[in-house]
Amino acid sequence: MLDLNDKSILITGGTGSFGKAFTKIVLERWPRVKRLVIFSRDEQKQFQMAQEYPASKYPMIRFFIGDVRDFDRVRRALKGVNYVIHAAAMKHVPIAEYNPMECIKTNIIGAENIINACLEGEIERVVALSTDKAAAPINLYGATKLASDKLFIAANNIRGYNPIKFSVVRYGNVMGSNGSVIPFFLKKREEGILPITDPTMTRFNISLNDGVEMVLHALDTAWGGELFVPKIPSYKITDVATAIGPDCKQEVVGIRPGEKIHEEMITSSDSFSTYDLGKYYGILPQVPRWSIGDFIDNFKATKVEQGFRYNSGENSEWLTVDDIRRLIVEHIDPTFKA
Repeated sequence: MLDLNDKSILITGGTGSFGKAFTKIVLERWPRVKRLVIFSRDEQKQFQMAQEYPASKYPMIRFFIGDVRDFDRVRRALKGVNYVIHAAAMKHVPIAEYNPMECIKTNIIGAENIINACLEGEIERVVALSTDKAAAPINLYGATKLASDKLFIAANNIRGYNPIKFSVVRYGNVMGSNGSVIPFFLKKREEGILPITDPTMTRFNISLNDGVEMVLHALDTAWGGELFVPKIPSYKITDVATAIGPDCKQEVVGIRPGEKIHEEMITSSDSFSTYDLGKYYGILPQVPRWSIGDFIDNFKATKVEQGFRYNSGENSEWLTVDDIRRLIVEHIDPTFKA
């Protein structure tokens, strides 16, 4: 059973949507957490978050300005830390396409800096956040996150006698996160027109809280090298538009560069090393440092069929228009009405 009391945790990109949700849940469950380091490069967001968590009431929270591109700063921030959650990323697809080297510096070089700094310190566990766009990527953001995933998984093979464990969690669109479609539609509906990229487009959907639960699961159970994928529902983009603006015109504007009609979290090529773990799937490392047989016995894991893939357009679980409205009220805006 995971116990974060008396532990020190650092989260990169800690002022983002995930970081704030993670902070809230950790403080609620483990009020005696020793230290929670919010590492990010945005001083304004750190200032705003510090208003929510004043030092007088939350002395365990430390706000640490830094960039994952800066190895020395990362290494200094990790002093005395037990667990690391790597959530920092440059994630907007069109911006990454226009600024490719900036995306590479943050998502790949930044990942390498985190890994090397963790190997030098006394870190016990590292969980890196991935994205569905890293599976069979067609855009630079997805390609950099795939490279990042590979780096974190391979880090288990170069740790030597260091007991540190690296794992990755991969999930789809986070409901209500910065830059996601639902907050965008909520603002646009006042204009009476909702821009639809493609009427057949689908996406996976996960709440911020479920994303946090998945990271905590990896932190608690990972043996090192696993890539965890949640079993979550899909939605149709047209159903999201209908749920938010039933009287709005849905205007098809075409997909943006680097976008897919459907997202994939597990490709058919991954099926050879993918296991059903119950609530999650686990893509296991090609060269694990532990026995696959022991892993299967311990987690009652079942190997998926050869050729299996997990695709938002072929999902068995779908959100209805009413489901989407209920989730908006529950997770984004309690006053929402269609």
